[in-house]
Amino acid sequence: MPAGRRLLVLDGTPGSWLPPGWEVLPQVGGGLDARLAAAFALAPPGAPALLVGMDTPQLAAAVLAQALSPAERPGVDAWFGPATDGGFWALGLARPSAELAHRLLAGVPMSEPTTGAAVLERLASAGLTVRQLPELTDVDTAEDGEQVARLAPDGRFAARWRELELPSGVTGTTGAAR
Repeated sequence: MPAGRRLLVLDGTPGSWLPPGWEVLPQVGGGLDARLAAAFALAPPGAPALLVGMDTPQLAAAVLAQALSPAERPGVDAWFGPATDGGFWALGLARPSAELAHRLLAGVPMSEPTTGAAVLERLASAGLTVRQLPELTDVDTAEDGEQVARLAPDGRFAARWRELELPSGVTGTTGAAR
């Protein structure tokens, strides 16, 4: 995807998996709501910003290309990508600021089946026009991983998943946040 700045806000050190052209900044402490709000504060003034969770490996640039294209941006204040578990995989702001991000995210219960609905309610209460992105499955459990590997069988995630040779129906959590 074309982008003016590619930023990875990370708790830890990136590995060889990080493609060239990405700037890495450390995550702030606190809950996921605080970390997401702080990431929006890093956006360049006047430029739209889109935060995408790393646990949606089936995401392809084509999913975002039209919705985020300059021709589709007029009149859109925010983008929201719902997750099948009630959370969200993407949140974008056309004119992000630390204050707006704090208002939208601070105190939202994360990793709950109602997280996405709570964020959408905050977006509506702020009077923002929201463009919905497609619903995707984020990988929180082994069952999710199996499903996502089937949805995007030619990707790196699916290849690694096959290497694990997990039996069908294995359950468990990856520790990922919604």
